[in-house]
Amino acid sequence: MVPADYHVHSEWSYDTTEQASMARSCEQAAALGLPAIAFTEHLEFTSGGDGDAITGLATDARWWSRIRPLDVTGYLAAIEECRERFPGLRIYSGVEAGEPHLFGASAGAIIRGHPFERVLGSLHSVPHEGRLVAADALFGSMPPDEVMRRYFAELLRLVEGSGLFAILAHMDFPRRYWPGAPGSYREQDFEEEYRAVMRALARSGRVLEVNTKSPLASAELVRWWRDSGGTACSFGSDAHLPGRVGDRFKLAVDVVEAAGFRPGRDPCDFWCA
Repeated sequence: MVPADYHVHSEWSYDTTEQASMARSCEQAAALGLPAIAFTEHLEFTSGGDGDAITGLATDARWWSRIRPLDVTGYLAAIEECRERFPGLRIYSGVEAGEPHLFGASAGAIIRGHPFERVLGSLHSVPHEGRLVAADALFGSMPPDEVMRRYFAELLRLVEGSGLFAILAHMDFPRRYWPGAPGSYREQDFEEEYRAVMRALARSGRVLEVNTKSPLASAELVRWWRDSGGTACSFGSDAHLPGRVGDRFKLAVDVVEAAGFRPGRDPCDFWCA
Protein backbone atom coordinates (compact mmCIF):
# COMPACT_ATOMS: atom_id res chain seq x y z
CA MET A 1 0.00 0.00 0.00
CA VAL A 2 1.33 3.45 -0.93
CA PRO A 3 1.00 5.84 2.04
CA ALA A 4 -0.27 9.39 2.08
CA ASP A 5 2.23 12.26 1.80
CA TYR A 6 1.59 14.49 4.79
CA HIS A 7 4.43 16.98 4.33
CA VAL A 8 4.25 18.98 1.09
CA HIS A 9 4.89 22.65 0.32
CA SER A 10 3.43 24.68 -2.52
CA GLU A 11 3.54 28.24 -3.81
CA TRP A 12 2.06 29.30 -0.47
CA SER A 13 5.34 28.60 1.38
CA TYR A 14 7.89 31.40 1.37
CA ASP A 15 10.85 29.16 0.50
CA THR A 16 9.52 27.67 -2.74
CA THR A 17 10.29 28.77 -6.29
CA GLU A 18 8.06 29.72 -9.20
CA GLN A 19 7.99 26.03 -10.18
CA ALA A 20 6.00 25.20 -7.04
CA SER A 21 2.33 24.47 -7.66
CA MET A 22 -0.40 23.07 -5.46
CA ALA A 23 -2.35 21.86 -8.49
CA ARG A 24 0.63 20.12 -10.10
CA SER A 25 1.53 18.53 -6.76
CA CYS A 26 -1.98 17.09 -6.67
CA GLU A 27 -1.48 15.78 -10.20
CA GLN A 28 1.74 14.09 -9.12
CA ALA A 29 0.07 12.54 -6.05
CA ALA A 30 -2.77 11.19 -8.18
CA ALA A 31 -0.35 9.81 -10.78
CA LEU A 32 1.56 7.94 -8.06
CA GLY A 33 -1.61 6.51 -6.58
CA LEU A 34 -1.23 8.28 -3.25
CA PRO A 35 -4.46 8.20 -1.25
CA ALA A 36 -3.95 11.69 0.18
CA ILE A 37 -1.72 14.72 0.28
CA ALA A 38 -1.35 17.42 2.93
CA PHE A 39 -0.10 20.90 2.11
CA THR A 40 1.78 21.82 5.27
CA GLU A 41 2.90 25.34 4.46
CA HIS A 42 5.51 27.07 6.58
CA LEU A 43 4.21 28.94 9.61
CA GLU A 44 7.18 30.90 10.91
CA PHE A 45 7.79 34.31 12.40
CA THR A 46 10.54 36.91 12.17
CA SER A 47 10.15 38.09 15.77
CA GLY A 48 8.28 37.18 18.91
CA GLY A 49 4.94 38.62 19.90
CA ASP A 50 3.15 38.95 23.21
CA GLY A 51 3.30 35.68 25.08
CA ASP A 52 6.02 34.10 22.93
CA ALA A 53 8.87 32.43 24.80
CA ILE A 54 11.45 33.75 22.34
CA THR A 55 11.58 37.03 24.26
CA GLY A 56 15.23 38.02 24.74
CA LEU A 57 16.50 36.18 21.66
CA ALA A 58 17.23 37.97 18.40
CA THR A 59 16.60 36.25 15.07
CA ASP A 60 19.53 35.76 12.71
CA ALA A 61 18.90 37.79 9.55
CA ARG A 62 20.65 35.21 7.37
CA TRP A 63 17.59 33.00 7.78
CA TRP A 64 14.72 35.18 8.95
CA SER A 65 15.01 37.84 6.26
CA ARG A 66 13.52 35.27 3.87
CA ILE A 67 10.42 34.52 5.94
CA ARG A 68 7.06 35.83 4.76
CA PRO A 69 3.71 35.52 6.57
CA LEU A 70 1.41 32.76 5.41
CA ASP A 71 -1.61 34.11 3.52
CA VAL A 72 -4.04 31.77 5.24
CA THR A 73 -7.12 33.04 3.43
CA GLY A 74 -5.58 32.63 -0.01
CA TYR A 75 -4.07 29.27 0.91
CA LEU A 76 -7.35 27.80 2.17
CA ALA A 77 -9.14 29.04 -0.95
CA ALA A 78 -6.54 27.22 -3.08
CA ILE A 79 -7.12 24.05 -1.07
CA GLU A 80 -10.85 24.21 -1.85
CA GLU A 81 -10.14 24.76 -5.55
CA CYS A 82 -7.91 21.68 -5.66
CA ARG A 83 -10.49 19.59 -3.81
CA GLU A 84 -13.02 20.44 -6.51
CA ARG A 85 -10.51 19.73 -9.28
CA PHE A 86 -9.22 16.42 -7.83
CA PRO A 87 -12.25 14.71 -6.24
CA GLY A 88 -10.51 11.31 -6.17
CA LEU A 89 -7.63 12.58 -4.02
CA ARG A 90 -8.03 13.41 -0.37
CA ILE A 91 -6.44 16.83 0.18
CA TYR A 92 -5.67 18.00 3.70
CA SER A 93 -4.92 21.51 4.85
CA GLY A 94 -2.06 22.03 7.24
CA VAL A 95 0.96 23.99 8.43
CA GLU A 96 4.52 23.26 9.47
CA ALA A 97 4.99 25.28 12.63
CA GLY A 98 8.62 26.23 13.07
CA GLU A 99 9.93 26.45 16.64
CA PRO A 100 6.40 26.29 18.12
CA HIS A 101 7.76 26.19 21.66
CA LEU A 102 9.34 29.62 21.13
CA PHE A 103 6.52 31.19 19.09
CA GLY A 104 3.67 29.47 20.89
CA ALA A 105 1.36 32.45 21.24
CA SER A 106 1.86 33.69 17.67
CA ALA A 107 1.55 30.23 16.12
CA GLY A 108 -1.30 29.24 18.41
CA ALA A 109 -3.42 32.21 17.41
CA ILE A 110 -3.28 31.08 13.77
CA ILE A 111 -3.50 27.32 14.33
CA ARG A 112 -6.42 27.54 16.73
CA GLY A 113 -8.20 30.07 14.54
CA HIS A 114 -8.31 27.95 11.38
CA PRO A 115 -9.40 24.41 10.42
CA PHE A 116 -5.96 22.92 9.71
CA GLU A 117 -6.10 19.14 9.49
CA ARG A 118 -2.39 18.28 9.66
CA VAL A 119 -0.10 20.31 11.91
CA LEU A 120 3.61 19.51 11.92
CA GLY A 121 6.08 20.73 14.49
CA SER A 122 9.63 21.35 13.33
CA LEU A 123 12.93 22.73 14.53
CA HIS A 124 15.11 24.48 11.97
CA SER A 125 17.05 26.71 14.36
CA VAL A 126 18.45 26.76 17.89
CA PRO A 127 19.35 29.44 20.42
CA HIS A 128 23.05 30.29 20.29
CA GLU A 129 24.84 33.20 21.96
CA GLY A 130 21.65 35.21 22.40
CA ARG A 131 20.31 34.64 18.91
CA LEU A 132 18.14 32.09 17.16
CA VAL A 133 20.45 30.60 14.55
CA ALA A 134 19.81 28.19 11.69
CA ALA A 135 20.96 24.81 12.98
CA ASP A 136 23.11 24.00 9.96
CA ALA A 137 25.01 27.29 10.39
CA LEU A 138 26.52 25.92 13.60
CA PHE A 139 28.59 23.31 11.76
CA GLY A 140 31.21 25.94 11.01
CA SER A 141 31.63 27.02 14.61
CA MET A 142 31.64 23.79 16.66
CA PRO A 143 32.25 20.06 16.22
CA PRO A 144 29.51 18.29 14.26
CA ASP A 145 28.56 15.95 17.10
CA GLU A 146 28.10 18.96 19.40
CA VAL A 147 25.80 20.58 16.82
CA MET A 148 23.60 17.49 16.74
CA ARG A 149 23.48 17.16 20.54
CA ARG A 150 22.58 20.83 20.90
CA TYR A 151 19.88 20.33 18.29
CA PHE A 152 18.40 17.27 20.02
CA ALA A 153 18.40 19.07 23.38
CA GLU A 154 16.39 21.92 21.86
CA LEU A 155 14.12 19.45 20.06
CA LEU A 156 13.32 17.83 23.40
CA ARG A 157 12.37 21.26 24.75
CA LEU A 158 10.14 21.73 21.70
CA VAL A 159 8.31 18.43 22.23
CA GLU A 160 7.86 19.04 25.94
CA GLY A 161 7.05 22.73 25.53
CA SER A 162 4.46 22.80 22.75
CA GLY A 163 1.13 21.09 22.30
CA LEU A 164 0.31 22.82 19.04
CA PHE A 165 1.39 20.06 16.67
CA ALA A 166 0.43 16.42 16.09
CA ILE A 167 3.35 15.22 13.93
CA LEU A 168 7.05 15.79 14.63
CA ALA A 169 8.78 16.53 11.33
CA HIS A 170 12.38 15.62 10.32
CA MET A 171 13.57 15.00 13.86
CA ASP A 172 17.26 15.07 12.88
CA PHE A 173 17.08 18.02 10.47
CA PRO A 174 20.78 19.09 10.64
CA ARG A 175 21.73 15.62 9.46
CA ARG A 176 20.97 16.91 5.95
CA TYR A 177 24.01 19.16 6.24
CA TRP A 178 26.39 16.79 8.04
CA PRO A 179 29.88 17.91 6.95
CA GLY A 180 31.54 14.51 6.97
CA ALA A 181 31.93 12.10 4.08
CA PRO A 182 28.76 10.51 2.69
CA GLY A 183 27.62 7.77 5.02
CA SER A 184 29.71 9.03 7.93
CA TYR A 185 26.73 10.09 10.06
CA ARG A 186 26.02 7.35 12.60
CA GLU A 187 22.59 7.26 14.22
CA GLN A 188 24.03 5.04 16.96
CA ASP A 189 26.31 7.87 18.11
CA PHE A 190 23.20 9.81 19.13
CA GLU A 191 20.97 6.95 20.28
CA GLU A 192 20.52 8.39 23.75
CA GLU A 193 19.42 11.75 22.32
CA TYR A 194 17.08 10.19 19.76
CA ARG A 195 15.45 8.02 22.39
CA ALA A 196 14.94 10.92 24.84
CA VAL A 197 13.02 12.86 22.19
CA MET A 198 11.08 9.75 21.15
CA ARG A 199 10.03 8.95 24.72
CA ALA A 200 8.71 12.46 25.22
CA LEU A 201 6.86 12.37 21.90
CA ALA A 202 5.38 8.95 22.66
CA ARG A 203 4.20 10.05 26.12
CA SER A 204 2.23 12.84 24.43
CA GLY A 205 0.54 10.39 22.04
CA ARG A 206 1.84 12.09 18.91
CA VAL A 207 3.20 10.85 15.60
CA LEU A 208 6.76 10.61 14.26
CA GLU A 209 7.39 11.55 10.64
CA VAL A 210 9.63 9.51 8.37
CA ASN A 211 11.00 12.27 6.17
CA THR A 212 12.25 11.24 2.74
CA LYS A 213 13.98 14.53 1.90
CA SER A 214 16.39 13.96 4.77
CA PRO A 215 18.81 11.03 4.65
CA LEU A 216 16.35 8.21 5.19
CA ALA A 217 16.05 6.86 8.72
CA SER A 218 17.20 3.29 9.22
CA ALA A 219 14.82 0.54 10.30
CA GLU A 220 16.79 0.43 13.55
CA LEU A 221 16.04 4.08 14.26
CA VAL A 222 12.33 3.58 13.58
CA ARG A 223 12.45 0.56 15.90
CA TRP A 224 13.78 2.88 18.63
CA TRP A 225 10.58 4.85 18.14
CA ARG A 226 8.48 1.72 18.64
CA ASP A 227 10.61 0.63 21.63
CA SER A 228 10.11 4.09 23.15
CA GLY A 229 6.34 3.66 23.11
CA GLY A 230 5.68 5.26 19.74
CA THR A 231 2.56 3.89 18.09
CA ALA A 232 2.30 5.72 14.76
CA CYS A 233 4.40 6.93 11.82
CA SER A 234 3.62 9.47 9.13
CA PHE A 235 5.33 9.72 5.74
CA GLY A 236 6.49 13.09 4.43
CA SER A 237 8.40 13.97 1.27
CA ASP A 238 8.95 17.57 2.39
CA ALA A 239 8.48 18.34 -1.31
CA HIS A 240 8.94 21.92 -2.45
CA LEU A 241 8.45 20.96 -6.11
CA PRO A 242 5.64 18.86 -7.61
CA GLY A 243 8.06 16.23 -8.89
CA ARG A 244 9.24 15.48 -5.36
CA VAL A 245 5.81 14.51 -3.99
CA GLY A 246 5.93 10.91 -2.78
CA ASP A 247 9.67 10.76 -3.39
CA ARG A 248 11.37 7.54 -2.15
CA PHE A 249 8.14 6.33 -0.54
CA LYS A 250 8.63 2.73 -1.65
CA LEU A 251 11.95 2.61 0.18
CA ALA A 252 10.46 4.38 3.20
CA VAL A 253 7.67 1.81 3.33
CA ASP A 254 10.27 -0.98 3.46
CA VAL A 255 12.00 0.77 6.38
CA VAL A 256 8.81 1.38 8.34
CA GLU A 257 7.50 -2.15 7.76
CA ALA A 258 10.83 -3.63 8.86
CA ALA A 259 10.44 -1.67 12.11
CA GLY A 260 7.06 -3.28 12.77
CA PHE A 261 4.58 -0.66 11.58
CA ARG A 262 1.64 -1.44 9.28
CA PRO A 263 -0.96 0.54 7.35
CA GLY A 264 -4.38 1.14 8.88
CA ARG A 265 -7.74 0.13 7.47
CA ASP A 266 -8.19 3.50 5.84
CA PRO A 267 -5.42 4.21 3.30
CA CYS A 268 -5.14 7.72 4.74
CA ASP A 269 -4.43 6.49 8.27
CA PHE A 270 -1.05 6.80 9.91
CA TRP A 271 0.91 3.55 9.98
CA CYS A 272 0.70 1.93 13.39
CA ALA A 273 2.63 -0.61 15.42
